[in-house]
Amino acid sequence: MSDATDSSTSRQSPTFGTVAVWVISAYAGAQLISNVASLKIGLVAGFAVDMGTFLYPITFTLRDLVHKVLGRSGARAVILAAGALNLFMALYLMWITGVPGDPQWGLDEQFSAVLTPVWRLVAASILAQVVSELTDTEVYHWFVRRVTRRFHWLRVLLSNSVSIPVDNVIFAVGAFGFTLPWTVVGEILLFNLVVKYGVTLVSLPFIYFVRERRNGAPQAD
Repeated sequence: MSDATDSSTSRQSPTFGTVAVWVISAYAGAQLISNVASLKIGLVAGFAVDMGTFLYPITFTLRDLVHKVLGRSGARAVILAAGALNLFMALYLMWITGVPGDPQWGLDEQFSAVLTPVWRLVAASILAQVVSELTDTEVYHWFVRRVTRRFHWLRVLLSNSVSIPVDNVIFAVGAFGFTLPWTVVGEILLFNLVVKYGVTLVSLPFIYFVRERRNGAPQAD
């Protein structure tokens, strides 16, 4: 019986590990891409909006997938790792934009103008990401442990409903407060909130793409 169980576990582990790798990679990739996109403030439907807004919200649902697969401690580790990756990316970009460009290339000024880190934006972005996603982790964990393990879509909706406003306020005020007119900051807040909730609603079914990790009982962490 023990041999059969071990065999079953060995057959399931690679599949489970593959799912974990894909979910973590998607989360980290979306974080990095959306932070680069946030360097541009666009005008969409008459509202000022940082252009990372359309991708970044998916990270909240991807975080929930990470939590579902790896548990609370795993989700915390992935969130902190993503924050560290974002910081490393900013530091690396700072270094390469400071390296003199080859004159024959001819695009050094344009490259530096676009990709030189704006440290206020970097700090606000990383702080908002870490604080809001850790908040998301605790709300999700509370729901699963104290309310019900059913209704997976409701876990996502509730945790995102708490963490998205936290992220919005920290980023918009930290990045643009006292530098842009408050009416523009307000537009960014409002537009971001609408888009992020819209993405949350669209992404609710994603939570069913992975199975919850159980070792014969609900995960304790």
